[in-house]
Amino acid sequence: MNNLKTMLHEVDKNGFYGEFGGAYIPEMMVPNIKELHDNYLRIIEDPSFKQEFRSLLRDYVGRPSPLYYAARLSEHYNTNIFLKREDLNHTGAHKINNTVGQILMAQRLDKKRIIAETGAGQHGVATATVCALKGVKCVVYMGDLDVRRQAPNVERMKMLGAEVVPVHCGNKTLKDATNEALRDWINHPVDTHYIIGSIVGPHPYPDMVTRFQSVISEELKWQFKEKTGKEHPDYIVACVGGGSNAAGAFYHYFGQPGVKLIAVEASGKGIDSNESAATIVLGHPGVLHGCRSVIMQDEDGQITEPYSISAGLDYPGIGPLFAHLNTSKRVIFDHATDDEAMKAAFLLTRLEGIIPALESAHALAVLEKQKFGPGHNIVINLSGRGDKDMAAYLKYKKTNK
Repeated sequence: MNNLKTMLHEVDKNGFYGEFGGAYIPEMMVPNIKELHDNYLRIIEDPSFKQEFRSLLRDYVGRPSPLYYAARLSEHYNTNIFLKREDLNHTGAHKINNTVGQILMAQRLDKKRIIAETGAGQHGVATATVCALKGVKCVVYMGDLDVRRQAPNVERMKMLGAEVVPVHCGNKTLKDATNEALRDWINHPVDTHYIIGSIVGPHPYPDMVTRFQSVISEELKWQFKEKTGKEHPDYIVACVGGGSNAAGAFYHYFGQPGVKLIAVEASGKGIDSNESAATIVLGHPGVLHGCRSVIMQDEDGQITEPYSISAGLDYPGIGPLFAHLNTSKRVIFDHATDDEAMKAAFLLTRLEGIIPALESAHALAVLEKQKFGPGHNIVINLSGRGDKDMAAYLKYKKTNK
């Protein structure tokens, strides 16, 4: 948890990254956010917090996650490909880094009840896991569509003792789950902490979650040098919905202009299909879930429903940090369709024996879309494992024989 005051893309005192961010919240939520805002930096910088956080990451989560040289995939693309194996973390994704940090935060704020939203279910599982670890009541909101398409993760959450609340409004996915979680928090301001799973929401959430996830790039810096003898890779690639895994993978490289950072959104059935979640291409500045960012909306400012085969990427917005990184051109944005992500997932599975999460498969798809040279070193953040997506993979395989 290094003190990175000199980084180029830090949040300002009002919670903004350039023109994006802030805390656009109803009056009833002000006490919740103010308590968190007034205490989170003090808690994070406390030596006892740092020690407990690091100990749990090492002994409970299993960090550092390996940096793996994918030899057969590298040979296939005639370049050097490394995978940052967040899929090997306890619970199977990067989400646990943040939930460990936030449960420790909640304890120091004397909160006895935890709520969360989840799309793919990985954040819900990670939240339920740390609540079980610490003996705290856990309620997870999840869109009804996601409940059905991510059934294994729903059962894992329940087994861990969480109450899973299906949300039946809207398109029954992540946006709607987030809405319900925010309503719950307004109604329970004293005893409840809301563990937001990505770098979205009102300040200080985007900054706080980014700090907890920055352990990914912190490890990557020494791991890459240890593997190659070189200081930096040429490219780092990560999928982006809200943006937490990408923020973690990129964070310690924002000040290294020689490292190209590629964020891959989900374009669903195609950019022009009206069934997409490629926010940077299709969105415009606006306010959603408490912060100003780039969001998908119609001419009247109403949120348009996103679509992706990946439950973790079908969010109609992007974190304010990434909206700013797009404006400042520090990050290269690309996108991958359902079909492109599926093909990338099956290729990795056949060549390396690793079944990725559908979210991570979108990052892998960039290998077909960007032309990398034989001497290039590319790190792809493999943000999660594919157990939860087996039904989708089997269905795709059956219909694409």
